[in-house]
Amino acid sequence: MFGIGVFSLTVALVLGVVFSRTVVSRMRRKSPLRIVTKSKSEAPTNVIVEEKPKARPNKPPKSKVGFLDTLRVGVSGIKTRKLRSALSALGITIGIAALIGVLGLSASGSADLIKSLDALGTNMLTIRAGEGFGQNQSELPTTAPKMIGRINPVYEVSTVSKVPGSVYRNDLIDDGRTKGIAIFAVDLNLIRAQRGTIKEGRYLSEITAKYPTVVLGSVAAERLGINRVSTEQKIWLGGKWFTVVGILDPLPLAADLDRGALIGYDIASELLNHDGNIDVIYARALPEYIEDVRSVMATTVNPENPEEVQVSRASDVLQARVAADNTFTNLFVGLGAVSLLVGGIGIANVMVIAVIERRNEIGLRRALGATKFHIATQFITESLSLSLIGGGAGILSGILITSIYATTRDWTIVVPLYSVTGGLLASLIIGGLAGFYPAIRAANMPPTEALRTR
Repeated sequence: MFGIGVFSLTVALVLGVVFSRTVVSRMRRKSPLRIVTKSKSEAPTNVIVEEKPKARPNKPPKSKVGFLDTLRVGVSGIKTRKLRSALSALGITIGIAALIGVLGLSASGSADLIKSLDALGTNMLTIRAGEGFGQNQSELPTTAPKMIGRINPVYEVSTVSKVPGSVYRNDLIDDGRTKGIAIFAVDLNLIRAQRGTIKEGRYLSEITAKYPTVVLGSVAAERLGINRVSTEQKIWLGGKWFTVVGILDPLPLAADLDRGALIGYDIASELLNHDGNIDVIYARALPEYIEDVRSVMATTVNPENPEEVQVSRASDVLQARVAADNTFTNLFVGLGAVSLLVGGIGIANVMVIAVIERRNEIGLRRALGATKFHIATQFITESLSLSLIGGGAGILSGILITSIYATTRDWTIVVPLYSVTGGLLASLIIGGLAGFYPAIRAANMPPTEALRTR
């Protein structure tokens, strides 16, 4: 409906300019006044007598051109100049394709992130030790997990502690070539708190956590070249042999654990002399109370020095990614708008050239009875047709680009309806504006001058 309104408004503007000159010319055609002087025998009085207009011959019937006729005449110019028309519509195609593609890829990526946020939840808090005064590094109290568990909305608490040591594929590898893999002592409910999944094998249990068994993060397993789990698969961890019992899928809310080897607290204390100090605590609370829990978390963990406790929400990182993607989307939408402007200028240039080249045609049609309105609508229709052809091709190209890229990234294909509608309306508006001046110029061209031009 909006597109029809744009077309009607454009035609109305053209008609206003065309017929304003017609009204002025008719006002100048009023019958002249003639002064009549009587003879000498009559009173010498000058009498002004209005000359009666002479009878005019019957006007020929007005020319009537239907909508389909106007469309056929307007499209004929495109058919006769196919290459020029294709090149002029190409600018609109590129601009619309850029808009649809950028908005579609942004919506698809945002949908994937939102899907991840919904799956992982936005109700998990990460508690770490902050910077202490002076050169002393602060530590989380050993009573912190129990204190956090007493907060009513909190229903899941899990801890992680970094263990000194190195991880190798076997005991023949030189020291120092650890490939950036760290050792972590973890609680048995960590995978539940992280809402993680197992790629191969199984997670630590109450029994296996007491023995030299290890679960590898996704990146750690890749760097060690381990992609399958068996009872014979062992790694050299902290100077001891550990059996690999599982491999985790990536954990979006704890990327550091992806590059780690996870063992139980008991075996870490027994074999690796771990002191049990807690480095990170993950706590999940009811979503509607997450901000309230966050506000009291530092005081609950360390009542004496709450400023030494850092509390963050892991999902804020993903939400920041969504905001960053939206910023880049706005930038690329602006570039697409510039492409549309360039395409509109190209169509206007082609239409002006078409008016100059087709002056004989314009004069012949006027001589055969075509009105200014018919000439104006012919060129407006041609300009709108070029824009719609370019816009339609751009919409299809943008949807195709979005579908191909989203499929390669395993994203949900999302093409916003407003982007398609906006692209179509933008094509109509640009076509109307680009054809406005050429249509006025063609309509006001005198038929005799047009026929005389070669």
